[in-house]
Formats: sequence, C-alpha cells, structure tokens
Amino acid sequence: MFTKFFATEKLTRIQTRLDLPLVENMKRKPSILVIFLSVFIDLIGFGIVLPLLPGYAEDNFRPDFSAKGWVIGGIIASFSAMQFLFAPAWGRLSDRIGRRPVMLISNLGAAGSYALFAIACGMSGTVGLVWILISRIFAGICGANLSVASAYIADISPPEKRSARMGLIGMAFGLGFIFGPAIGAFSIDIFHSKQGPGWVAAGFCAANFVLGWFILGESRQPSSAPVAPRPKINQWAHTLAQPKLGLLILIFFFATFCFTCFESTFPLLARHEFGFGAKGQDHRVGYLFTYCGLISAILQGGVIGRLVKKFGEPKLIFISMLIYAASLVALPFATNMPALLVVLALLAIGSGLNRPPVFGMISLKSSADEQGANLGVAQSFGSLARILGPVFATTLFFVDMKLPYLICGGVALLTGLFAWKSLCREELAPMVVAEK
Repeated sequence: MFTKFFATEKLTRIQTRLDLPLVENMKRKPSILVIFLSVFIDLIGFGIVLPLLPGYAEDNFRPDFSAKGWVIGGIIASFSAMQFLFAPAWGRLSDRIGRRPVMLISNLGAAGSYALFAIACGMSGTVGLVWILISRIFAGICGANLSVASAYIADISPPEKRSARMGLIGMAFGLGFIFGPAIGAFSIDIFHSKQGPGWVAAGFCAANFVLGWFILGESRQPSSAPVAPRPKINQWAHTLAQPKLGLLILIFFFATFCFTCFESTFPLLARHEFGFGAKGQDHRVGYLFTYCGLISAILQGGVIGRLVKKFGEPKLIFISMLIYAASLVALPFATNMPALLVVLALLAIGSGLNRPPVFGMISLKSSADEQGANLGVAQSFGSLARILGPVFATTLFFVDMKLPYLICGGVALLTGLFAWKSLCREELAPMVVAEK
C-alpha cells in the first residue's frame, strides 16, 4: 500500500539520477478527468442520501416528540460538523504527504459509512435514528474530498485558469446532484426498500476507491518544501488574518448557509406543502434535486469560464448572491409545479455561479505551500454553515414553513451587498483613478 502511495517519490529519484524529461512529464501530468470522476462518484453517494434524510428522520420520531425540528436538523448537520473539525487537518496533511493518499482514505471510509447507513435504514424508531446519526458522523470524518480535490486542481492549474477549473469541482457537485438523488429515488422504486440507496452509495464510493488506487496520480510537486503542521485553531487564525482570504471565506460561509437551509427543508416542504408524504412519494423529491443539479452542472461546466472573463470574479459573486436572495424568498410562495420549477432553476443558477469564483479567488490569494490548508479552512467554514443551517432552518420550518426562506433570502441579499462594497467597488477604484 505504502509503495503505491509514494510511487511518485520513486519517479522523482529516478528522474533526479537520469534526468529523463519523459519521466518528469509523466509525473507532472495528473489527470483532471480522474479528479473530476473521483469527486463526481463521491458526490453521487452524498446526493443519494441527502434528499431522503429529513423524511427518514421525521418518520422515526414518536408523534409526541416536541423537538422534531432541531433534532432533524442536528442529524443532517452531523456530517458537516465532522467535516468542520477535520477538513483543515486533512488539507494540511495533504500539503505534507500528498493529495492522493488523503483522497484514497476518505473514499474508503465513505464506502463504509454508507454501508452503515443502509443497515440503519432497515431499523425503526430511536435505534434506527441513532445509527443513522452514527453513520453520518463517520461519513463526515472521512469527507475530505472537496477541499483536497480543490487543492489538487490548484496544484495543476495556472493562475489564469484556476477559477474556470474550480468550476469542474462545481460541475462534479452538480452532476452528483443530477445522478445521486435520481439514483436514490430510482433504487427505492426498484428494490422497494429504504436500504437500497445506502447500499448503492456504498458501492459507488467503493468503486471510487478502486479507481483512485489504480489511476489517480499525485499532484503535489516534490520540490514544494513540506510545511510544518500548524495547530487547527492557529491555521484558522492564520488564514483569516489575511484580509482578502478572510473576506472570501465569510462570503462563502453565508452563501453555503443559505443553500444548506434550502437543502435541509425542501424535502419537508415537498412533503407538507405538495403532499409527497401523503402519496408515499417522499423519495420523488430526489428528482427535483436532480433538476437543480442539471442546471448547475450545465452552467459550471460550459459557461462559468466565459462569465469569469467577461465580468470577473467579484461581480460574479455579487450577481450570484442577488439571484440566491430572489429565489429563496420566492420558493415558499411557488404553489404549483411550473412556478416551483422556475424558482428552483433560479436557485440552481445562483448556486452554480457562486462557488467557482470564490474558490478561484481563494486559490489566487494563497501561497503555493498553503493551497490545501487555506482551501481546507474555507471548506471547514462551509461545513460550519452546514452545521448551523439545517438546525436553524428545520427548527423555524416547524414554526412557520416560510420563515427559513424569508430570513435566508435577507441574509443572501446582505451578503451580496457586502460583496459589492468589499470586492467590486475596490476593483473599480483603480479604473476610476486611471480614467482621471
């Protein structure tokens, strides 16, 4: 195992002795396609279970259980709570030993966590609820893929292409939402069992591990000197103390907070507002998540690079938050399916426009030896938003179904105005001075 993990180091020693350009080219040409597939397959597993969790949790409550909202939110948030604690450490570890071994470990752990989720879905009542919670905690601990994959892309991309290539991570996320929720819903229809999605997700993650083991190369250059590990809290402080990085991470936090409020409450909205639960069609909400993912993937895969060139990252971030705000406020008032599809399309566009420019700017503002650590901190604060968002949104949902959407719409609007003032106006200032 360790021989395969560190095969790149052997190639380095051979190249140093023989100075063979061919070896160097082989070593320095990691496949963007492989990293895309790795994230895509992992996100399929995540997308399979996400639309199903709120309904599973609600069904396992006693009718007289009074804290339904925040407990459902807590189960959804447990995955991100573990990511919040572990993402910076995974990112720093990938800076020291390489991206490849960290991704392989996370892929293998994810397969085990979804197998446990499948077993838990066969249980009922409090016992089933506890094991679902344990499976999500385990999955969160192993969930290093997004931050390390972002660092991988940064390793192999020139500065002018980083934002566009970060769009590939977003596209993989979107495609995971296209196929994941649909596969989850389809597997229930085919196998007539709530355990089906968990086993299918475990199979995809296991395939992801095998794919990475055989064909995923190492992206971190051996010439980059290893960085001494910095304690987690110190790493957060070090990253946030850099004004631009702190600003971008704050914007990413609020954007993620708003989107995760939608993720965690929309299955409940579909159940209570559109009667999916009464019709025994809870899992069909997965097809609506698929619809959102399709729009986001098309946007990020084919358009984002041109939009970055035309508007620049700051303006694109501002536009994305305005679209976020409008779609979130409109969502609870979409009382028929055509209106719902229009609003979901707008929300998917806002989501698709946000992540690539934010992470592209974080990458550009980071030094070469801190790519993984800084992207890990950003991912960690995204996870913090995914901890707070579900608990906040599901608790308010059971007070008034419209409340989480109206409040998050306001948060998105304020974040967009903050981005305009802090990023866009600063970008325009040198142009005004030059014109004078």
